[in-house]
Amino acid sequence: MSRNSRRPRRCGAEPSRRSDEAFVTGILTDEADFARAREWQLTDAPDYDTYLRETGDLLAEAVDGYATVRARMFHPDDFADYCLLHGVDPGEQAARDGYLVNPPLQTQLVTYRGEDLADFVPRLVRAREGGLTLRHADLVMDGALCEAATAAADPRVRWTYQQASEVFRRMLVGAGCGAYEFRIAVDAPGGPLEAHARVLHWEDGAVRIHDEDLDLITAVLCAGLYGELPGAAVLHGTQGSGAVCGEYQQVAWAWRSTGFDWTPAELAVDGVPAGPGFSLGTVV
Repeated sequence: MSRNSRRPRRCGAEPSRRSDEAFVTGILTDEADFARAREWQLTDAPDYDTYLRETGDLLAEAVDGYATVRARMFHPDDFADYCLLHGVDPGEQAARDGYLVNPPLQTQLVTYRGEDLADFVPRLVRAREGGLTLRHADLVMDGALCEAATAAADPRVRWTYQQASEVFRRMLVGAGCGAYEFRIAVDAPGGPLEAHARVLHWEDGAVRIHDEDLDLITAVLCAGLYGELPGAAVLHGTQGSGAVCGEYQQVAWAWRSTGFDWTPAELAVDGVPAGPGFSLGTVV
């Protein structure tokens, strides 16, 4: 983790002008984590408010000095586990740098583009949660998740990925235009696999969803189909468009999976109740 200093730390030589290298840092996302991390002297800030202000300055300088700026949530438990596993001293800069770029945790990195820190920090928290879910899904799929969408993947894994993508596509197409929230939970070994996302479906058929959310939902669907695990999904929100006479209605649809396919059901996911959804077999 780069300390909050007047000049961002770089991996490699210090260039005299804007660097083509990427700048990577870790950010403590709440006051409790800040207090727990004091023993490692990650920052000279006397309190969390000062730490956030200095972190904002650090990121602003990095945006000016680097082509790419990325950050991840610096989680004390994750860092302690990393140091124990690799036998490194948590007080050393090398331990922090290694933790930040640890390959199994790359999915937790989020690109920073100059937004307010108050908006950026929650994305880091979600990225960590999503990264842990992706690792869990990958274990369920015997380590094949990262290859699922490639031509080189095992035929069964590739078919599973295609099926998962098709299930989600049919749910969105069948719902029609509107603003929705999608929630899915799959009963997996080691605990439930869960994902959720906000979805905008425009009148012209275009769908807006964050890439990381789409990846997470597809991974959970993949793991459920691959492991033949039971699951549940809810799509709820406002259906309709201002372009169609301004007609809107609140909807909440649900589906259940026995591990092989998804069928309409009345249930709740994350406390959101819903009635039986439409049959996915009727959607083209």
